[in-house]
Amino acid sequence: MPTPTAVNYRFGPFEVNPASGELLKDGQRIKIQDQPFRLLVVLLETPGRVVTRGEIQRGIWPDNTFVDFDNGLRVAVRKLREALGDDAENPRYVETIPKRGYRLLVPDVQVATSSDLNGAQASTGLALTATNAVHSETQIAFSRAPSRPSKILIFAAALLLLASSALLLFSVHGPRKLTGADTILLAEFTNSTGDPVFDETLRQALTVQLEQSPFLSLISDQRIQHTLRLMGQPTDARLTPDIAHHLCQRMQSAAYLSGSIASFGSQYVLGLKAVSCPTGEVLAEEQQTASSKENVLEALDSAAGKLRRKLGESLSTVEKFDTPLEQATTPSLEALQAYTLGRKTQVARDEFAAAIPFFQRAVRFDPNFAIDYAALGSVYWNIGETVLGTEYARRAHELHAPISEPERFYIESTYYHYVIGNLEKARQIYDVWEQTYPRNSSPRIRLHQLYSEEGKYEDALSQIREAIRIDPSKGGVNFLDLVHNLLDLDRLQEAGATARQAIANGFDSSSLRLNLYQLAFLDNDASEMARQAAWLTSKPGSEGQILELEAEAAAYWGHLKESRNLSRLAVASAMRAEESEIATSFEANAALREALLGRTAEVRLHAEPTYGVSMGRGTRYAAALSFALAGDSPRAQLLADDLARRYPDDTIVNFNYLPTIRAQIALDRKDPARAIELLQSAAPYELGGMGGVWWELFLGPVYVRGQAYLAQRKGREAAAEFQKILDHRGVVGTSPVGALEHLQIGRAYGLSGDKAKAKSAYADFLTLWKDADPDIPILKQAKAEYAKLQ
Repeated sequence: MPTPTAVNYRFGPFEVNPASGELLKDGQRIKIQDQPFRLLVVLLETPGRVVTRGEIQRGIWPDNTFVDFDNGLRVAVRKLREALGDDAENPRYVETIPKRGYRLLVPDVQVATSSDLNGAQASTGLALTATNAVHSETQIAFSRAPSRPSKILIFAAALLLLASSALLLFSVHGPRKLTGADTILLAEFTNSTGDPVFDETLRQALTVQLEQSPFLSLISDQRIQHTLRLMGQPTDARLTPDIAHHLCQRMQSAAYLSGSIASFGSQYVLGLKAVSCPTGEVLAEEQQTASSKENVLEALDSAAGKLRRKLGESLSTVEKFDTPLEQATTPSLEALQAYTLGRKTQVARDEFAAAIPFFQRAVRFDPNFAIDYAALGSVYWNIGETVLGTEYARRAHELHAPISEPERFYIESTYYHYVIGNLEKARQIYDVWEQTYPRNSSPRIRLHQLYSEEGKYEDALSQIREAIRIDPSKGGVNFLDLVHNLLDLDRLQEAGATARQAIANGFDSSSLRLNLYQLAFLDNDASEMARQAAWLTSKPGSEGQILELEAEAAAYWGHLKESRNLSRLAVASAMRAEESEIATSFEANAALREALLGRTAEVRLHAEPTYGVSMGRGTRYAAALSFALAGDSPRAQLLADDLARRYPDDTIVNFNYLPTIRAQIALDRKDPARAIELLQSAAPYELGGMGGVWWELFLGPVYVRGQAYLAQRKGREAAAEFQKILDHRGVVGTSPVGALEHLQIGRAYGLSGDKAKAKSAYADFLTLWKDADPDIPILKQAKAEYAKLQ
């Protein structure tokens, strides 16, 4: 019987080769991503029939229960239509069947199978020699699409043939190639040149080259260091081939990759070797010669590209994702060395500030080093200096240098997410990033952050869990985000257990300890709060943060004098560390506390230094809202207008911060109806904020809307708003708003005529504030109102 070696499809001007992943139009290759291509193949199997969403999910994501299927399918359909030149409104090829699925509008799909293979026959089953599988040429004949059962038999025969061929090829050609499910570990280069510029630098360059591959998956440095610690090795141990082999086996990786460089006169010889972790056999080798030191990166790039093919990656993806190293990184070995040291410092010591001098040195060697500017932006953002972080991230985006695809995704998403603040544009980039590199957890981690800012905490949790499933190696980052997300969802016991597990696994950090302090606060566990505060105070760079958090907690219980003292210490600590923006944010935070507690005269003492000073968007928001709550509408309006001018496309600024400030100004002007109207646009984002800074996440839109309903004497509506805050204790955390909500909901119940609930809510507030400073205006008001209820 004739033996088919492939199943191809043809319709209109298009030809589809499922085996190679190619889509041709009139013989010319069309660019198309993996998931849209697989969707096309699923539709081609039954042209003219409605393929349900469930069938599509089983065909494209058969084992993935975590994927955001609706969004992924929507993007895949859009990309498929773009590749085919189709229109959703007037489709020629792909028709949407609402609430059911999709249909391929092509009546005559032609299916191609091979003719006889050199007359080879097999009396029992399909047989093909390895030589024939590789070298025989077949004539493809297209015929009208057969019925579905026939196609299934053809497809099964093709699969059986491929499996047989693979077995024979292995026996003839030796070690197996890697698969899309395998991971590899990079060892250090053996440098026998005597030139220290190559130390660690070539490993970083090779990392950049291999990370371009959607096929290969590298073990992260975070996981390597964690495993080294478990092995009793220093976390900065040099990854010699011997240590790499032991690491590789322990992490159940498929292979490790080692490199070498040697000099012969003015020439340099680079070697790459991939070794199987289970067997120790060599899977692939490559060697290149560089004519000079300046050509080393070019030679490494060439060797890595060839090695990717030998390890099993398709020629099409190697060609598509193969930006030369000198463009993907930098042509300067000195700049690359400094960048490498910065990354190593950041990862190994979890100290963002300590990495800054290395990254700054790198751009002095190469002022056009785009990813280094992006790294500087990231570290400054992480230490709270968002203005500097924004400047560096903007510079990375402005360079428009040829860079690798992963770096382009990183730089563009950082620009739109954190510089511009356009969350929808950032989401689109993350979708494409995730489709292009489905084994990279970074877009999932970024989507988790985005959904948290929008206040969509269940969606955020889904993303971080999927990131952990895809790449458990980023343990510290993932654990921290997961703990924070569980806090946001008020799943406090689970958050505590996760945090303790992280520490037990060696993923300790100041950020994780700040979350543990918040957990202890929500559990009213004073001894645990003190323990975490002591730990943080002992860590360089953490003193100011914990002092500010303690200032928040003191204000929550009405200890305003203590709060002021702690706040002054926090500001002083930040100034000693030359963290001017953080110090300014602490001042704005103090101003907001004073305003919320009714000490309006003190607001200007804290917010005034921020007035006209360069500061981040969150600090501007806190200062503006403080002035609005204190009744200083002109200053509040000025800062609000400045926010609008600086951030015209920022989602959170325009749909959370500005409506809140403007609504409070309307309340100052005795216009609660206008305040409620202004807050309508904030509804989809009212539970969120920028994240990571306490005064940004006290649910400002909800609080001000509740005040507006109180001003209208609509008690039931006001109670519903204040209840939202009580239901999100983990989001509000140590903010004094969490205590004030008991008072505000008591006022709402009083207006609605529910005296019993009103008395209970007032009693809850007064219990929280039993030891509060007696001269706080809002406490005096609460006592007077409670007395009238008796």
